[in-house]
Amino acid sequence: MNAGITDQAPADPAATDDMLANQPVGYWTGLAHDAVTRHLRDAMARVDVTQPQYWVLNRVNGGPEAPGRDEVVAQLTHLADGPYEIPRVIDQLLHRRWLRTDADRRLHLTDDGEAARVRVRELVTGLRATVHAGISDEEYVAALKVLRRMVSNIG
Repeated sequence: MNAGITDQAPADPAATDDMLANQPVGYWTGLAHDAVTRHLRDAMARVDVTQPQYWVLNRVNGGPEAPGRDEVVAQLTHLADGPYEIPRVIDQLLHRRWLRTDADRRLHLTDDGEAARVRVRELVTGLRATVHAGISDEEYVAALKVLRRMVSNIG
């Protein structure tokens, strides 16, 4: 075996710390993604909101000027479960009266939409604290830097 190269071990959720260097990163990143996403979406479902709805509320709120529908769709579709999800979410939020359009067909939060966005932000902040329990900011940043470097290495 070459120095510095480790054999790839099969994914093992019970791997001890001394075995982790041989574990497949794709397994662990996938496991983390699935667990965090499920935890977040389950909590949001209990307050009758979806994660894509929260993305849209934040995007409509988060710019110097009101975005158009196509702009929101273009900016968020890469996060969504397919190309039709964000347009549907916009329709849901218009129907729910959390969004409105102006004469130029730009999207704006209504008072109810802003109240919902703030409620969900508070929920997400609490969920983030649960996910990050026992993990320092330095550890979190180090983990993200490693993942970012891995993506850069192959991308």
